[in-house]
Amino acid sequence: MKLNKILSLLVIVLVLGCTKSESQKPATSPTFPIGKITTSLGDMYFWLYDQTPNHKAKFIELADKGVYNAFTMNRVVKNFVIQGGCPDSVQYFEGSPYLLDPEFVDSIGHKYGALGIGRDDNPKKQSNACQFYVVNKEAGLPSLDKNYMIIGQLIKGFDVLENIEKVPTDKNDMPLTSIPLAISIVNLTAIEIKEKLGYTVSQ
Repeated sequence: MKLNKILSLLVIVLVLGCTKSESQKPATSPTFPIGKITTSLGDMYFWLYDQTPNHKAKFIELADKGVYNAFTMNRVVKNFVIQGGCPDSVQYFEGSPYLLDPEFVDSIGHKYGALGIGRDDNPKKQSNACQFYVVNKEAGLPSLDKNYMIIGQLIKGFDVLENIEKVPTDKNDMPLTSIPLAISIVNLTAIEIKEKLGYTVSQ
């Protein structure tokens, strides 16, 4: 009987010890998907807005599948936008599998460094997710608000944006020297975003 009591006490101590150990483990910090556009002129990092969930999800999906990597930065207009992904061609827009209905948000506009999704002149203002652009006008482009979708904001790599803007182009605004690109998604915690990218996440 005495031996059984001792064994019971040992079991209780072990259980309590394990429970305490588990409760002392630090909680896993949430991560945030950061869009990374890698070019021959450097890397740009973008915060992706939760307020445009369908566009955000499609951008992440196409990045993960490597769809954008088959294209280049194909249009550069000073004090307007730099553009990459599929070019302005009928073959990429008519019947595109990447069309998305607009998700316009009043508080999200075409400010300097805004990441947008291109479209043609379709009456529904549907975006074609295989094409993207970045606003490179410091005063922004408010005339494009609620006409074209903004899905993110540049948080690091403004120097790269400026360098791309300076490249020589032809009469169609295409860079004379091709600018290859690759888009990936980097999942970082709020602390990592602050330390590596200098951006403070509002939670």
